[in-house]
Amino acid sequence: MIDLHCHVLPGIDDGPSTLEGSLALARAAQAAGIDTLVATPHVSSHYPNDPDTIARLVDELNAHLLEQEVSLEVLPGAELAITHIPQIEPSQLSRLGLGGGRWLLVEPPFAPIVPGLEGMLLALLEQGHSVVLAHPERCAAFHRDPRMLETLVDAGALLSITAGSLAGRFGEQARRFALELARKGMIHNVTSDAHDSVKRPPGMTEGIGRARLAPLADWLTEEVPAAILRGEQIPPRPATRLANGPAWRAWLHRRQHVSASNELRHSDDHSDQNEQHNRHLQPDPRRRHR
Repeated sequence: MIDLHCHVLPGIDDGPSTLEGSLALARAAQAAGIDTLVATPHVSSHYPNDPDTIARLVDELNAHLLEQEVSLEVLPGAELAITHIPQIEPSQLSRLGLGGGRWLLVEPPFAPIVPGLEGMLLALLEQGHSVVLAHPERCAAFHRDPRMLETLVDAGALLSITAGSLAGRFGEQARRFALELARKGMIHNVTSDAHDSVKRPPGMTEGIGRARLAPLADWLTEEVPAAILRGEQIPPRPATRLANGPAWRAWLHRRQHVSASNELRHSDDHSDQNEQHNRHLQPDPRRRHR
């Protein structure tokens, strides 16, 4: 799976404060069946991160993951506060896309009343930017006026839902709103929005399973994210009914089996390397001391 929204970089926002925390989050993501993480640190007035810093930390983290034998790729990105975007130079903004591409992950405010919100987002689209809207189900302004989301989707925006919202971890209102968006066919992507390996860990399977979205799982977590990262046309939503109990449980079982296989393979590889290392250290009985 591809996770387009994850706060995995160390010491740059409200994600892990240390490299060890970033590695723990990455290991948890691998165990959850994720093979690609897009690092999306906040870019806001509170966290004025820049493309060069993000790129440097991504390169450093990938080097550590390779050294630690964690089979996971981290790509650069950002979570852009819509109110901060006017403060970002256009040349910098173009370098903050998901995976270095043209799609911007934009975060709306959580306030119930945000004057000009729809206009700001439409202006961004009209300027030629491609917009993925982060966790709209948690934005009270959209709860008050859901029509805004319909207008934005019609204008080309994509809606990215947090898996935890589908599982009820951000409250009943966010869960119900997310499920209503799913019913209307307005969810284009599901992400973890992970911030650590324990309290807000990575993983999308639980939320997708609880929301009965199993028939759309590959589209939500692989096909659409891959198209976003490659800059290709977004594939059409599969014409399918949402899953009942047996269907989504079968999908969840398959995902858990893949995750367990990934962990076992990584453990076996590590054991083989240890065995080779130990053999290398053992003295050759054919050699005699002189």
